[in-house]
Amino acid sequence: MANHLRAIWDADPDAAPKERPSFSDDIVGRFRSGRQVLIDGKQVPEALSTWRVTTGDPSVAAGVAEILGGVSEEWETDKEDNLQVLTESPSVNIIIEPGTLDASFKQFVQGVGLTHHCDGFEFLSPEEDKGTPCKCPTLIAERKLAAQKGRGPKPSVDVTFRLFDSPDVGKFRFNSGSWKLVEVLAPLFAELDKYEGQQVRATLTIENVTYTPQKGPRAGQEVSYNKPVIKVLGAYEAAGTADLAKAA
Repeated sequence: MANHLRAIWDADPDAAPKERPSFSDDIVGRFRSGRQVLIDGKQVPEALSTWRVTTGDPSVAAGVAEILGGVSEEWETDKEDNLQVLTESPSVNIIIEPGTLDASFKQFVQGVGLTHHCDGFEFLSPEEDKGTPCKCPTLIAERKLAAQKGRGPKPSVDVTFRLFDSPDVGKFRFNSGSWKLVEVLAPLFAELDKYEGQQVRATLTIENVTYTPQKGPRAGQEVSYNKPVIKVLGAYEAAGTADLAKAA
């Protein structure tokens, strides 16, 4: 992982198997913390309190349902992951391999595509801009404000993992644009560094946060939101089912 990528978080600490479909990215499924629902004729995002897993492989969907609960069903999509499982679990035990947690900042413009992709200091793409300063603000709060105004990129945190309870099923992917996850990336990278070159056991959880702000436009009103949390538990080789159950 590039030194620049780590530096931005450290600089702002407050912040005979059955034949399967050929997936273009070798990922058998995706974990999602939300979905689109139809309300008054419009598609709007809905945050979920339990994991939603999509895949194009019926055997993968069945395996996920067995571990996390839920039922495999079809959903409308033009992608290859046309099956979904709305699981009953907000947390899943996972195995993270070295180098499979990645974070960067991306900005997409409708009709144009990806217009900004950086590591917080330098452009990562397009190739002609790679290595040149991106001139993004140093503080996460300033980055967030710029993104909200459409003047800067949003975070893209990507982790690839296997299910601890069924590692042979294949690799899954979770991608998040959560600023709350960005704020804790420095300690998360530090935890992973303790196990350099090793697989680690961890939990991936949808955590609910509820609070009542004392200031601002919503002062005195209860505010609730969900955020993704990755917790490193130790080296995979030392993992035990009982340990994971206790830590989850």
